[in-house]
Amino acid sequence: MQPRSLSVRDYPRLIRGNRNFRRLWTAQIVSEIGDWFYAVAVYSLLLDFTGKAQSVALAFVLQVLPQFFIAPAAGVLNDRLSRRRVMMFADWTRAGIVLCMALVREPHLVWFLYLLLFCETLMWALFEPARSAVIPNITASDELVVANALSSTTWSVNFAVGFALGGIVAAHFGRTVVFALNSASFVVSALCIRAMRFREPHTAAAPLRLRELANFSPLREGFDYVRSHPQLKTTILVKAGLGLMGANWVLLPILGERVFPMHRAGFTAKQSGMLGMSVLMAARGLGAIVGPLLAGKWAGDSVHRMRLGILFGFIFAAVGYLGLSGAGNVWLACAALVLAHGGGSMLWVFSSTLLQLQTEDRFRGRVFSAEFAFSVITMSASSYAAGALIDRGLAVRLVAGGTGLAMLIPALLWSVALRRARPGVSDGSASV
Repeated sequence: MQPRSLSVRDYPRLIRGNRNFRRLWTAQIVSEIGDWFYAVAVYSLLLDFTGKAQSVALAFVLQVLPQFFIAPAAGVLNDRLSRRRVMMFADWTRAGIVLCMALVREPHLVWFLYLLLFCETLMWALFEPARSAVIPNITASDELVVANALSSTTWSVNFAVGFALGGIVAAHFGRTVVFALNSASFVVSALCIRAMRFREPHTAAAPLRLRELANFSPLREGFDYVRSHPQLKTTILVKAGLGLMGANWVLLPILGERVFPMHRAGFTAKQSGMLGMSVLMAARGLGAIVGPLLAGKWAGDSVHRMRLGILFGFIFAAVGYLGLSGAGNVWLACAALVLAHGGGSMLWVFSSTLLQLQTEDRFRGRVFSAEFAFSVITMSASSYAAGALIDRGLAVRLVAGGTGLAMLIPALLWSVALRRARPGVSDGSASV
């Protein structure tokens, strides 16, 4: 079958014609914009209270690493229970957790903020695999690439808008307003997901038994499934390679505050730094908007092009961070970030689509939980290493350059995997 190219019209057609996806998409918009509002507030609060880059690195680790430890239980829950209900539970819980962050008003309460970040991460680890796993249940097979590209592009728009507005709102109205808006966004998200109606075939299997959360039989079953599918074994590690770019969560706040502050009349140094963070993060988001749109049009539903696009994504990420390390002004830094995160978003969309195509419904919860678990390990390690190196006196530009060089490693490994792919399997269009 000749691969079908995507057009811009495919995106509004999916939104108009698919009520369940429209509700999931709306939930994504409101909750993610709230997330990026509060990220600026959290990072600036930590820099105010501690003055250390490592405090931002620790915050990011607490936002991702707990996913690794809860991933086995999250995968089992999402393969045994209604994923719709799992997402609702996670949203309602996160609404309360984020609202509690407004209580952190003194340096001695930083520990409480870390605890809240940890708890919110546990809920995210339940929610995100469920969201990825239900997309094939609410879309047709020829809509998968469109749905994933739209979800990734929406994430990127939310990121750019949320960070840009989050810095402005935090600077003018304070952090408490930011935390309240984020809490409300999770409430709206939960209500949107509650209105979804779709079949969940995996719930027809044996009901959840509590001992399955403590023993290893479901994990062993999932491991055996992945091991028996060679293509799945390589695709499931793509986002782990992307995780090497997790240093950006430390680099961009530090670059915004110390290297590229956006000075404005009447702004204090703290306000200028928050605005600088917002501009760099917005550029990061802009790149992640452009990447899936262009890549989706080029790849269409061709599995071969999706796999090749993953390689291009790694290369763009490497070149972008090498460019960031030498940027002479904030606008060159923004251009480098657009390139780097355009590539990162490309490979995110393609790897997600390939996993959805390659995985049976009854295993999707465990597969996506495992994928996120692998990725958070590299994200946590790279972000914490970046913070530690900066605090020990290494120039933030050198750390950015090192991040670019590190991205060449997964590019090389994926190129080897492409050469080893069997002829006939890598070509053609996607099918379930």
